[in-house]
Amino acid sequence: MSPQDWSPNTWKSKPVAQDVQYENQEQLEKVLNKLGTLPPLVTPSEIERLRYQLGLVQRNEAFLLHAGDCAESFDACTHENLSTKIGLILSFSLILIWGARLPIVRIGRIAGQYAKPRSSKTEKIGDKEVLSFRGDNVNGLDVNDRTPDPERLLRAYFHSTTTLNYIRGLLTSGFASLHHPRDWSLNHVRSPVLRREFENIVDSLSDALDFSRTIGAEAGSGASYERGGMRGTLGEVDFYTSHEGLSLPYEEALTRNFPIPFGSRGQNLKPAEKKETAFYNTSAHFLWIGDRTRQLTGAHVEYFRGIRNPIGIKVGPSMEGDELVKLLDIVNPNKESGRVTLITRYGASKIEDHLPTHITAVKQSNHPVIWVCDPMHGNTLTSSTGLKTRHFSTIISELTSCIRIHSSNGSRLGGVSLEFTGELNEEGFSVTECLGGSMELSEEELGLRYQSFCDPRLNFEQSLDVAFLVSNHFKKERRAQSNLKEGETMGVIDSSSDALYSELGGKK
Repeated sequence: MSPQDWSPNTWKSKPVAQDVQYENQEQLEKVLNKLGTLPPLVTPSEIERLRYQLGLVQRNEAFLLHAGDCAESFDACTHENLSTKIGLILSFSLILIWGARLPIVRIGRIAGQYAKPRSSKTEKIGDKEVLSFRGDNVNGLDVNDRTPDPERLLRAYFHSTTTLNYIRGLLTSGFASLHHPRDWSLNHVRSPVLRREFENIVDSLSDALDFSRTIGAEAGSGASYERGGMRGTLGEVDFYTSHEGLSLPYEEALTRNFPIPFGSRGQNLKPAEKKETAFYNTSAHFLWIGDRTRQLTGAHVEYFRGIRNPIGIKVGPSMEGDELVKLLDIVNPNKESGRVTLITRYGASKIEDHLPTHITAVKQSNHPVIWVCDPMHGNTLTSSTGLKTRHFSTIISELTSCIRIHSSNGSRLGGVSLEFTGELNEEGFSVTECLGGSMELSEEELGLRYQSFCDPRLNFEQSLDVAFLVSNHFKKERRAQSNLKEGETMGVIDSSSDALYSELGGKK
């Protein structure tokens, strides 16, 4: 149930960070009124299902994969791009399942991630100063299309709807079952040691899937979906959408007061309690507050405290421990399970200085949270060629440090948040935006297929590198746990001695 002193528009009484100034207020109101009458993109039952599954992650009974583009574009809303993105998320999660032996909760940065925060309202392009590009739901990337246009909010809604409809169609028609490990090409892997490690993992994973089919785990699904066959456990998955809740007028327009689904509130309810309602943001299953909009007295925190959706909070080096606890007190005063996910993004060189403090502060507050590592945003740099990029070695350095620090502090990493893409160019090659990885991408090769208009993303091959690394860590952790004698406690698994870690450029 939402707080009694809250409504979807109480955020308007607070200072708004990253606010967009529209010249035509009348047109803006017309668009927002229209959005308020359009159908929800997601349902309360789906949102409640995600809350429950995130509760499993919080209790270390599942693992969270949060992945997709830094920012979506209207032009990239094509069946090729969506299919490859969903396929990559499915492949990544299958590798994680093999190593962790845990269910994977999949949340895509998709079907709504059209806005982007900026550090400055204007930018200089050549000798011309123009308004900063704020994402396709605000203005255009072209320098002559920088005036914020309310109609873009409607376009964002319909592009999100189209995207979500196509994803639902893919996942209910057997698409998930098409991604067999033996189809993954390892031709890009240049290191013989790394190729051998990858091949061992793929062979083991393929054997496990073959075994499950042989013993009848997929009984009844022998026929194809198109020929009336069942989807089966390997062919049907849950998939949830997310975006940064940046444009509060848009989020308010899609916030609806619905009855809380009866099944999500337990079985021992009196008849009078069956009509309990709450405000759901129906633009996505999961939304997060960015590092630039998490002010305790700001409009975004005010809005987020009232919606029933599970939410994420980006936590960076500028966040103090007591500030983090105060923020949790505001958005989750009743300390509900599955409500808050903390997405840490420090940078490989700063994580040691900040994560232990944050873990200690949260533990002392008794707030239930899910800890997720975002090893992307704190590790961005500018290459010698002038392109914004990230180096794979610093990405995996922050990720493995995060795993180790949680273990050393009596905590546990519950998920990863990555910016990646399965996009291919017309010749069938992956994008070239991040350096390193098993393909050993160099600075000279960045310009070959650099397609991002926002932040650099891991490509298909680099993404699977991360998946194999994390999966291998969990496999070693499981084996170490199973070998413990009664009364023993498991020590920290050191990833820096791992062959995959060193071959992928990890720093000891």
